[in-house]
Amino acid sequence: MIVVENLVKTFTRNEKKNKKSEFNAVDGISLTVKEGEIVGILGPNGAGKTTLLRMMSKLMNPSGGVVSIRVGDEEISDDIEIKRHIGYLSNNTKLYGRLSAREFLQMLGILYGLSEEDTKQRIQQISEVLSMESFLDNRIERLSTGQTQRVSIARCLVHDPQVYIFDEPTLGLDIISSAAIIDFMKGERRRGKTVLYSTHYMEEAEFLCDRIVMIYRGKIISEGTPSELRAQTGKSSLRDIFSELISREGMQDEN
Repeated sequence: MIVVENLVKTFTRNEKKNKKSEFNAVDGISLTVKEGEIVGILGPNGAGKTTLLRMMSKLMNPSGGVVSIRVGDEEISDDIEIKRHIGYLSNNTKLYGRLSAREFLQMLGILYGLSEEDTKQRIQQISEVLSMESFLDNRIERLSTGQTQRVSIARCLVHDPQVYIFDEPTLGLDIISSAAIIDFMKGERRRGKTVLYSTHYMEEAEFLCDRIVMIYRGKIISEGTPSELRAQTGKSSLRDIFSELISREGMQDEN
């Protein structure tokens, strides 16, 4: 389980005439994602989604607030140990192109302290789940976009983390590659894993996620199951629900 309490991230931006000002990319967000739950994070570009996910994965320090990771009844407090329990996928992950997918995953197994035999077994399991057998021994720089993305996801799985934080995992992928990733997420939910899933694809979120959190200008503007959000707005699709909520926020800003 991952718990966020009043999380804030402040940045400085340049304005006209060399003036600078501060703004909160994430502005007081509190959120809990439970074991065996997939929570979708939706919002327009610049809403603060990626900044939020980076802080939750301990890759970025917050300006305020707390992030905690619980595995069972135990709270993990050490930042290094927390990262052992998280599989984080960014939307611009860079890989070692001259290595094969297998060599890359073997290297990660060593970094995570896995034995040679455990690493071999994990690579085999992951390869089967993500349908990587046909290109596992090909150099990464020669892979297609969909194949490279599956290697990126495999990178997050080697150490069998309890928490997954995925930022736009299916962006730009074909239907087959996207389906493999979505099926994997559903399987991990059945295993009791915690999944935080950011996407721009509303239909994908509606199909996959148990709960949706909608973010706008660094704040949560609504959250709930797809059914709860429909009841709240009177709209049938997530796309229309999101447009309605953004419209309401704009009217509040004007007032």
